[in-house]
Amino acid sequence: SMHIGLVGGLDRSEAQYRQLAERAGHTIEWHTGALAGRGAGTLESLVERADLVIVVTAVNSHGAVWRARKLAKLRHKRLLLLARCGVSKFGSVLDELSTPGAAWKRVGG
Repeated sequence: SMHIGLVGGLDRSEAQYRQLAERAGHTIEWHTGALAGRGAGTLESLVERADLVIVVTAVNSHGAVWRARKLAKLRHKRLLLLARCGVSKFGSVLDELSTPGAAWKRVGG
């Protein structure tokens, strides 16, 4: 099972994302992508805890995307950049994760 960090893309469907993740045996946690205040530090600890980091590029600033990518690479975490990640897209990502031999590679690893 994996701990998934989702950067951006948080909306009213939080409960649905959580349900999908838990049904697939995973846990999930969010970061808004805001780097002001304590945001940069909390992004770093989210990446630290996550096995997979999903960054939603359409809703994040360029700085947040860049920072998340850099942190994931430093920590050798799996990274997935998606323009959008609605509930159905998230569901298909979970399906791919549970497929043996899925085309996942560690970034920079």
